[in-house]
Amino acid sequence: MPVARDGFPSLSKGKTVKKLVTMSLVLSLAAVGVLSAADSLKSGPQEGDSLGAFYVTKAAGAAEDGVDEGRNLCYRCRNGSRPQVIVFTRSSDPKVANFIKQLDQEVAKNQDYSLRAFVNLLGEDKAALKSQAKKLAAKTEAKNVPFVVPNEAENGPDNYGLNPKASVTVVLASDLGVKASHAVRNVEELDVNAVIADISKILN
Repeated sequence: MPVARDGFPSLSKGKTVKKLVTMSLVLSLAAVGVLSAADSLKSGPQEGDSLGAFYVTKAAGAAEDGVDEGRNLCYRCRNGSRPQVIVFTRSSDPKVANFIKQLDQEVAKNQDYSLRAFVNLLGEDKAALKSQAKKLAAKTEAKNVPFVVPNEAENGPDNYGLNPKASVTVVLASDLGVKASHAVRNVEELDVNAVIADISKILN
């Protein structure tokens, strides 16, 4: 093997090019792997699953839906087989607030389809979550979307299998069956337009 002036083995031009190509390929595959991991985050019921019941306490919003603040109930049950969008969030980031504003508009716009939606705040401290829900309701000025705290508040209802790494999980269902779902690790990754577009899948 040829030896360079510094005493280390030198590589021929062909071998050097091959090594560089190999390294580039490895780095590219690694990047694809990272992106795929982000895209494949699963949280909550998936398309084709049935929509289970779970209990929550209403904290704010939807003043005219007939449910008093502080009442414990199953909103999923109350909505029955109607098309519904169930949001689970650990964040009240401005992007989440903007999403809820758009969701509220969609509910108002699709009254003929009896579209429903409700937002679940997740975390360890229920009292803090109720306060957060009130602030988020005030910030979004949502009139058709109730803000609730699940009985199983830390990671949502056990029968939903929410991913603890997901900042936001959105489940879209009708006839008690899941038609689409979205989950993101970071709020910045939330594709609001894609979620809103998927509402068409649950309108019967």
